[in-house]
This record gives sequence, C-alpha cells and structure tokens, in this order.
Amino acid sequence: METETEELRRRLREAEAEIDRLRRRNEGHVHAPSGNERTSAAGTDLLFTAAEKTRMPQIVTDPNLPDNPIVFANRAFQELCGYGADELIGRNCRFLQGRGTDPADVAKVRDAITARRDVVVEILNYHRDGTPFRNELYVSPVFDPDGRLRYFFASQLDVTRFRTEEDRLAESETRYRTLFEAVDAGFCIVEVRFDEVGRAADYRFVEVNPAFERHTGLRDVAGSWVSEVVPDLEQSWLDAYGEVAITGQATRFESGAVSIGRWFDVHALRVGEPARRRVAVLFNDITERREAERTLETTARDRADERDMVWRTSRDLFLVCGFDGRYRAVNPAWTETLGWSEDDLVGAHFNEFIYPDDRSAVEGVFGDLLNGVVLDGLDVRMRTSDGGFRWLSWYAIPRGDHFYAAGRDVTERKALEEQLRQSQKLEAVGQLTGGVAHDFNNLLTVIKSSTDLLKRPNLAEERRTRYVDAISDTVDRAAKLTGQLLAFARRQALQPEVFDVGRGVASVSDMVRTLTGSRIQVETRVEPFRDGRGREIPCLVDADPSQFDTALVNMVVNARDAMDGEGHLTIRVAPVNAIPAVRAHPAQRGDFVAVSVSDTGSGIAPGDLERIFEPFFTTKGVGQGTGLGLSQVFGFAKQSGGEVVAESRLGEGTTFTLYLPRAAAAALPEAEAQEPADLAEGHGTCVLLVEDNHEVGAFAAQALEELGYSTVWATDAEKALNEFERIPYRFEVVFSDVVMPGMNGVDLARELRRRRPDLPLVLASGYSDVLAAQGTHGFELLRKPYSVADLSRILRRAVERRAWQAR
Repeated sequence: METETEELRRRLREAEAEIDRLRRRNEGHVHAPSGNERTSAAGTDLLFTAAEKTRMPQIVTDPNLPDNPIVFANRAFQELCGYGADELIGRNCRFLQGRGTDPADVAKVRDAITARRDVVVEILNYHRDGTPFRNELYVSPVFDPDGRLRYFFASQLDVTRFRTEEDRLAESETRYRTLFEAVDAGFCIVEVRFDEVGRAADYRFVEVNPAFERHTGLRDVAGSWVSEVVPDLEQSWLDAYGEVAITGQATRFESGAVSIGRWFDVHALRVGEPARRRVAVLFNDITERREAERTLETTARDRADERDMVWRTSRDLFLVCGFDGRYRAVNPAWTETLGWSEDDLVGAHFNEFIYPDDRSAVEGVFGDLLNGVVLDGLDVRMRTSDGGFRWLSWYAIPRGDHFYAAGRDVTERKALEEQLRQSQKLEAVGQLTGGVAHDFNNLLTVIKSSTDLLKRPNLAEERRTRYVDAISDTVDRAAKLTGQLLAFARRQALQPEVFDVGRGVASVSDMVRTLTGSRIQVETRVEPFRDGRGREIPCLVDADPSQFDTALVNMVVNARDAMDGEGHLTIRVAPVNAIPAVRAHPAQRGDFVAVSVSDTGSGIAPGDLERIFEPFFTTKGVGQGTGLGLSQVFGFAKQSGGEVVAESRLGEGTTFTLYLPRAAAAALPEAEAQEPADLAEGHGTCVLLVEDNHEVGAFAAQALEELGYSTVWATDAEKALNEFERIPYRFEVVFSDVVMPGMNGVDLARELRRRRPDLPLVLASGYSDVLAAQGTHGFELLRKPYSVADLSRILRRAVERRAWQAR
C-alpha cells in the first residue's frame, strides 16, 4: 500500500501535469477544455478544493513555472475581475494592473514572493470592462511536506467602497453646516455645570439652530444659562445631561417640559473633550404625537369619528399590524411620506418594506411585542415607492393578536447625527496637530534659548558645553517624537528580520522589571508553536525587532501606570490562527503570534477604549504622559501586517494583545565586519553626495571633508547619474537622500547598483512613504536627523562591509 507521503507526492505530480497541460492549452497548443477539465486541477489538492468552495475571491499561482502563472481561480475571483477561467489560467496576474496601480504596492508583493513570505497590501486592479477596484490582497506561500515551495495562495477583499467613503468626508463637513441651519429638528450644544457634590446644577446654551426657537419658543438663548430662561426646569433634564457629560454614554428619552407645556423626543451625546462637559442635544416636538398615540390606543377599538380624524390628518405613520407580520390598516401619511397606497400595504408583510440591513433588528423586537413588551423607539429604514428609503422611528403597543404602531420620519435627524460624527473626526485631527505644535514648541524653546546663550561674549567653556549638550539632547527628543508620529502614521522605515518573539520578550524582561518596580509582580509565559508531529517550534515573526521592543515597553509602561505601582502584570506569547474582529474590521484567519500584556489595574472607561490609540490622547494628568506610546504600538502593528486589540473592564484590569504574522523560518545572520569607531577617518574615500536640500547638503559636504572624505555633491538624481557616467569608478560610496524631486533615492540606488553592483550605497531619510511601503531593499539606511558620528560610522561600515564581502 502507498504510504501517506507517497500518495501526496503522486497527487502533486498529477497536479503539475494538469497545470502544465492548462498552461500549454492557454498558449494555443491544445483544444479548449470543458468546465470539468478546467477544475480538475482543483481536485488534486485540498488547497484547491477549499478555495473553490469559499465565497472569498482566491487564486493560486505556481512559482515553479515560468513567470509564476495563475493555475487556479475560483468563481468568486472570476466574478470580481470579470475574466473567465480560460482567460486567467497560465497568465501572470500583473495583467490586472493598469496605469493607476501604485508601483510601490506591486514591488511589495513582488518582494514578498521573492522572499517566500506572507504579505498584506492594498493594490489597485482593473476589471475586464476597465473599471478600477481596490483590493486588500493577502498572499501566502504553500510548502509541501518536504519544505519545498509549491504554490502561492492569494485571497482578495474588495475595499473600494471603504476608500470612496474617505473621499466623501470633505463634502459631508460642508453639508453639516447647511443641515444645522435647515434641519427641522431642534438642535443645540450645551455646557453642563456641576455643584460641589457632583450633581448637574445648570447648563449654558453654547449654540442653537433656528429650529430650536420654533420648537421651544425660546429666543436669543445662545450664551445664556437655562436657569435664566427656564427658571423652573425639571431636575430630570439636568440629571440626564449631567450623566451624558460624565460617562460619555449617549442617551435618548422623552420628557415633558411643564414650564412651556410641550413634550420632546430627545437624543443627547457628549462632544469634544470630556473635561469640557459639552453635550449635543437633538430633539423633536412630539406633543402632537404623544396626544395622537393616546388617541390611537383609546379610539382604535371603536373606530369613532374622533379617532378617524386623527388617523387621517396626522403626519406620523399609524399602523395596525397582526402578529403574523401582515398590515391590517394604515393611515394616509404612508402615502405622503413613502409613496405607498393603502392597497399596496394592507395584506402585505412588513419585511417587504424594510431595508434589508434592518430586518434583523425588526425581527428582534417583534419577539418582544409578542411577549407584551411595549416598543419604545426603534429607528429603521423603510423603502419608498420610488426605490429610495427614509428613516422612521417606531413606537408600538401590543394588543391581543395585533399591535398598534406610530412612526415618525427622522431622516433629517439621522443626517445631522452623521455630520456630528464627521465633525468629531475633525476634532481628533485638531487634537493631533495641537499636540504636535505643543511638544515641538517646548523643544524649540530649549534650542532657541541655548543658541541665544551661546552667542554671549566671554562665555565660559563649561557653560558652552552645557548649552551644546542641551541642544543635542533636545534634538534627540524631537527625533524620538517624530519617530512615534511616523509609527502611528505607518510611514517609518522598518528594518524587519526574522526573530524569536519568546527570546525577544525574555531579552527585555530585566528592563521590564526595572520599569515596573518591586511592588508589581511580573510573570512571563511563552507557549511554543507545535508542528504536525508535536515538535516544539519557536514563535518566529518577520518584523523590526527594535520597534517590537519599543512597542512591548510602551504596553508595559501603560500597564504599570494603570496599577499605580502595585499589582500583577502578565506577559504571554502564544501562536494563534486568527485575529478577532476589531474596529469595524472582520476577523482575519492565518498564522499569527499573539503577545499580550495583562494588568490588574483600574481598567479603561468604555468611552475612552475606542480612543486610546489616537496620538496625544491620554487619560493621565498633565505632564504624566505624551499620549504617543500606544499610538506607536498601533502603527507598528499595522505596518507589520498585524493588529493590536485592547480589552478592559473598569476596576478589573486591561489586556493589550499585539498580533504579528508568524514567519515560516528564520534567516541565518550574516557574519559582519568589525563595527567602525565613531568619527572614523575617511582616508580620502570619494563620496557621491546626493541631497536636494541646500542646508543639509552643505552640512554633509563640510562634515565629510572634515572627516577626510573627497566629496562630489549633486542636488538631484539626474545630476548624480551624470557625475557617475563621467568617471564611473572614481566613486567608492554613494550617500543619497530618499525624498527628492524627480527620481527618488531608492530608484537612484537601484539604477546605480544595476550599473555597478559592487558600489556601496547608503540612503538617508527622516520620512518616506517610499521606504514605508517598499522597505530599504537591502541598502544601508541613515535616519534623519543624524550626527556627524552617525554619518561617519555608517559610511565606513558600508565601505568596509563591501570590501569584506568581496574577499
């Protein structure tokens, strides 16, 4: 009998023969196969079978064939791109790209395939009819039991609609002000004042719209306190707004204002920073509806003339519906609001008129009505006769085998709520820019003061040294601040390598205990990955180890502060096969390593949990934190193809979990030449310096000359290539900026390496979306701002390493 391994090898050989036949058929050498023949390759491998059954678009390519052709595409992928299997099999998937496809995205996929590792990237592809669509592309290598690369397995997720939402943001902000002025619902923003015992005592009107005056009869109240314009306002209003201002939990309630004799349907939510105690209030005058509801219930039994008048004249939608879900009676407002006639509705099922995405919510409350529970407000979208929809807020009372319901059109209110959410996004941007300005102004103050003091005549050498050291230290802090911001923006140039996460955690364990102090007990647990034979394999990841250490320390410091210096902290490393759904992203299956930091601290309030990764957001006191630590963790996780998740309960503690893609195997480190000393002598080495900024270029040229280098300075890539062509072998090393007009530094380095493979190349950058998207491609990288010692060390190292490798 065949062993399991022999059978697998036989099946793989059959698959290779079938794929070769399909490739040759695509080139026109064999007849076009039937539908069964096209999928026969799928039957030879469980990978193909699973991909065929899934609804997610997926393809399989074979890197063992020339040009890595597509050998399988499931039906979902064919529907996504518009091409049939006959047109896809045997071709490289680059034909799906077009002029709008970003070369950086293509390079990232190509590099991952060359390195035989997983990659996640957004890329612009084109449908057969020419329309573009944006893909979130997941590519993973597949190895056979002997460790040989067999296929590349790619899943696609169409994220076009998410990107178009971002384009609508600017337009929606303009519409907000228009809606604020024109919406029929009353709207105001109030600022709550609390008494000495913490109870809401009064509130001030910050802003009101024109409809506010129409609904309340109160005029010119902006800037006034409610106690001045409504002296006998019920305490329940103050308590409700105070609760929203303190907890951040939105609320909705109906209440009557006795002093003005009206009933209101009120929605209240906190806006802005919690310390400002501001609440946005959206309300409608429901006095008539409340009266109509009472009339509806009391008169629906006898169908009297009074009930009939309310039924016919009300602008609210009235309904009598059986518990079988079919309409029994509707009032004329249905036709006015939604366009449906009584004949269209009576006898029809309610599901026919509810927006599909809202049906599950309606079915959920339908069960409550069956059990006699009164429905007190449910917002759903109802279809109109012309194919659109409108938002209606429903109230219902069960009676016998049916229920009475009243619905009010709240479409404009919903639109205003959406505009409020968009304005909060802008407030977050303002918080970010304000935080950056604040921190950099502090740093610039130190630098400016030190330079002014250095200009004083007859300055003692001891003081001169102190001021120079202050400038140097401040520049280092500014560089660290910039690095944290770039980490959050996912624009830092990472230097990934394969390393064991368990060892990485152990290597910083002494630092962790130093950070936490003696009163916090630290526990570390590392759970190794086990292969199919039960053998332990280290949890390996392909990421930047320095940034990983920084992320771990940031999570530990956050946990320490939450425990107020005393408690239990657990660091756990474990392999997992999925990232849970978080922040509107679906769950993501795959091989990941989870690094979690759990504390027994005070926990995080639900209202703050969604904001903790925002730059400069902090719940600590002034001067106790920059608010950038967790944003660095977030940016590092995202840029590394992973995720970070926070779970917390007030009073019970918090767990932060960092997910990173698991690497298949570790690369062996290369032997290195001895690290050169600071300010190493240049020995006349000729450097091609490429820098478009005049001040930085002049500084670098002067520094190189003082270090003993011979320098030729070019201000852009084109001039650098011209200098190189004049005397190609006079240059012994190239030092180039990355971000330049025209050809960037990465492309210049590639071109120079093509012309002269043995030439040492060093890149410099403080920020580069090119490096963030594509990596350094093996070139040495010097991060700005850099010192003369940094410049000397990296140039000497590049020259010596190239000489060492040539031996």
